[in-house]
Order: sequence, then C-alpha cells, then structure tokens
Amino acid sequence: MRIFVGLGNPGQDYAGNRHNIGFMALDRIAEDHGFAPWKAKFQGQIAEGRLGSDKVLLLKPMTFMNRSGQSVGEAMRFYKLAPEDIMVFHDELDLAPGKARVKSGGGHAGHNGLRSIHGHIGEAYGRVRLGIGHPGRKELVSGYVLHDFAKADADWLEPLLDGIASGAPDLAAGDSARFLNAVALRVSPPRSSTRPAPKAKAPAKPDEPRTPPKAKTPARADEPHAPPGAKTPARADEPPAPPGAKTPTRADEPPAPPEQPRSPLQRLVDKFR
Repeated sequence: MRIFVGLGNPGQDYAGNRHNIGFMALDRIAEDHGFAPWKAKFQGQIAEGRLGSDKVLLLKPMTFMNRSGQSVGEAMRFYKLAPEDIMVFHDELDLAPGKARVKSGGGHAGHNGLRSIHGHIGEAYGRVRLGIGHPGRKELVSGYVLHDFAKADADWLEPLLDGIASGAPDLAAGDSARFLNAVALRVSPPRSSTRPAPKAKAPAKPDEPRTPPKAKTPARADEPHAPPGAKTPARADEPPAPPGAKTPTRADEPPAPPEQPRSPLQRLVDKFR
C-alpha cells in the first residue's frame, strides 16, 4: 500500500493558489482513476482506490500547510507504513513552471509543509516537486505562492495535471522514470511536421544528340570541276526545255567545230540526193 499526499491549504479562498498545486494533483488522480469519494479522516480528506495493481490512499491534510506533518504522521502510523511508502506532491519555486521532478529523502529547502512532515516522520519519504517558478526576490515569495495561478498558466498547468494522472500507476509501482516520461509527453508533446515533404526532383533528361548540320554533297570524283564561266547543267527535276531552245553545252564537252563552207557544186549535188 502507498499513501500519496498532496499539500495545500483548506478552503475556497486558497483553492486556486500556486501553493495548492499538490491538492490539484490528487484531485486529478482521483477523478481520472475512479477513486472513492473524498471523506474526512486523519485530520484531512482521504480517497481510496487502486493504481494498477497497487492499493493507494490519497490524503489532503486539512491542518493548513504549516502543520501538514500531523495528518501525514497519523495516517502512516495507522496503516503501519514506513516513510518510504509516502509520496508527497508539493509546489517547487526552484523549478520552471510545468516541470516535475521525483526525489527521495533530502532536506525541505525551506518549504513549510515539508518542514512539518520532516518533524513527524523524518526525511526518508518521497516527493514529487511541481515547478511553479520563482517571483525573483525572496520577499515576494509569500505573496506569490498564496496567489492564484494566472489564466495564461492553464496552458502548462492542465497538461501537467493530466500527465501526473496518466503516470500515477507507474509512480505507485515505483517506476519514477516512466512517471516523468508520461508527464513530459503531456507537457511537451512531440511536434508533428506540418511542412509538406519536398517534391522529388524529376530525373535529368539525357542530353539529346544534336542534329548534325546538313553536309554538302561532295562533287563526284569522276566529274571535273566546271571551268570559270561555264553554265550549270539543268537538274533532273527541271522541266524539259521548249522546242527550239538550244541545249546548253556540257562543261565536259568541247565546243562543236564550225561548219566548213560548201562549194556551189557540192550544194547542187546535195540538192539531187
């Protein structure tokens, strides 16, 4: 069996104070894990239930903070438990808001509730230190812890209380590391990436071969170069020359020799042929 103790001051005037975060933690555990209704006993309010396989008594001393040890000592002796079976939830000035730490044994660091418990059961009990931050100067501490949480504090306070309730079975089983991990997951959940995945780059296109420039048709080896001033012969796809047109002389043919003049006798013979 374990006793979970939450520290605070009784009454509605103190219900929302930073000093009462221990009460708030136990209220959330009782609510989330279906504990029996609260009832008066051991100079405080108690609720009975189970966390996992462990029987747990939740205790909120109603003796005011400075005399919390009276209630805790009475409950511990009634159930014949040792200080190691007690776990105390309390506010911690030396931790940033929303942080939680588990500690076993050690001093009370000036906390009046812990000082009172030390005086009744010794210092070997466990404690869950719940960060509320520090006001900056020692003379401001009393007014700071007895003042309500600001509305903006709900942004970390609610996740912290949810994490405490979620990890409470691990704490009851003695696994403080898993308990703190459950708290951390609620207070600082891992962020999911909202940025779209980078688009895959299109594969580079292979270099396309360039179209080679049209090569000039070389002159045939068996054709001599045309002499300067020679006429270019007609292409095969050109229309035939009209009748009577002179056929251009090919560049590779010598000009025809001029006709020799004929004698009158020869012309007369040609006439009768």
